[in-house]
Amino acid sequence: MAQLIIALDIYIVFVALPEIGADLGFSEQSLQWVVSAYVVAFGGLLLLGGRAADMLGRRRMFVIALGLYAVSSLAGGLAGDPALLIAMRAVQGLGGALLFPATLSMINTLFAEGRSRNRALAVWGGAGASGLTLGSLLGGILTDAFGWEAVFYVNVPLAAAVAAGALAFIPRDVRAGGARGFDLLGAITATGGTTLLVYALVQGPESGWTSPGILAAAALAVVLLAAFVTVEARSRDPLMPLRLFRNRSLVAGMAITAVFMGTFGALPYFQTLLFQSVYGFSPLTTGLAFLVPSLAIAAGTQLGERLATRVTTRATLLTGFGIGVVGTALLAVVISADGGYAAAVPGLIVSSVGQGIAWTGMWIAAASGVAPQEQGIASGMAATTQQSGAAIGLALLIAVANAGLGDKRGEALRTALADGTRTAVYVAAAGMLLGLLATLALPRHPRATAEREVARGVADRDADLLNSRAG
Repeated sequence: MAQLIIALDIYIVFVALPEIGADLGFSEQSLQWVVSAYVVAFGGLLLLGGRAADMLGRRRMFVIALGLYAVSSLAGGLAGDPALLIAMRAVQGLGGALLFPATLSMINTLFAEGRSRNRALAVWGGAGASGLTLGSLLGGILTDAFGWEAVFYVNVPLAAAVAAGALAFIPRDVRAGGARGFDLLGAITATGGTTLLVYALVQGPESGWTSPGILAAAALAVVLLAAFVTVEARSRDPLMPLRLFRNRSLVAGMAITAVFMGTFGALPYFQTLLFQSVYGFSPLTTGLAFLVPSLAIAAGTQLGERLATRVTTRATLLTGFGIGVVGTALLAVVISADGGYAAAVPGLIVSSVGQGIAWTGMWIAAASGVAPQEQGIASGMAATTQQSGAAIGLALLIAVANAGLGDKRGEALRTALADGTRTAVYVAAAGMLLGLLATLALPRHPRATAEREVARGVADRDADLLNSRAG
């Protein structure tokens, strides 16, 4: 349910954006920050959220994050000016940055590595896929019936119900042994660096990659992230232990999440463009059109669990990306100004099944061989590359799609949009081949490798703790 809320909150505001802009007086330039404020805060604070889950307790952070969602959603619905709404969207992003790693690390610690965890991750992934459809559908229905405020108010009872369920059903946090320090300097440099990096990636296409603000943000992000690496190398109790980069599965999983979101994760944007701007669908019809790919993604997550249990994570990801390449190329072939939804359905189904298989497999890879006490920060690391990959991939694909638009109008614009969308989808299919290459870096014998990684991680963590006490 928490994963459903995270996915829902990303998609539900899109349909309501025109009404929000008209009612609160947003300019065309500032309206995008209703989306960007959430994305920047979410992507920039994931490392901090992951470490907080490990140090302060996963159930505790889970409930706190849901509380932030509820309060910020209520305040967002009551907002009477753009500044307050953008601020509340940023607080929702903070809630997401705390909630996502807490949720994923709880799955990775409450369920044993292997079949049990794989099944849990498949259910979790299916809930995320449902958020795509429900977000589009609810956004249209609630905005038409009750106004844009309803897309924020709906989060309040959902978050409250999930928090109550967490207190009732999820085991209490077990206090970690030994005193733990908090790496304040590492937290400041990591949060500042990743937030500025995500800001530059998200805002770059709109403001221009060579604009002074974007160049300054990117340069400062590089400086802060370099300082973060230096701080972590010297810290006795680091925010993100650099030794985690010796875990092949985690590093490969981080690369795979970046490629996944830059390719598979960008497809809904172009599917929305295809349905609304080329096929002429209404927002509600567009939401219904997403039922087919969403159901296929959900089916793919379940198939991914079965594959990962019977074969290996490596083979599962190779299968998922391979099917995705074929399905995405099949979708691109039929995109045209004269085409229709029925012709796109086979490609949508095949691509989405591959997406679901890869989604389940990449989170299994990122969690393999990580000690239970560090699942939170490992989840935060993989989720950070996921968000960065999404921003980079979408920016590049939008540039490809818009290259031929020029000053076209009317039917010429619709034809150019179809042609640009087709090209972008072909490029996304080609980009998925990078996911195949990253998958080859995964260990061929994952169980033995994972056991060695956990044992080494526990020994290294204990050594870090002894050093911290000595200090």
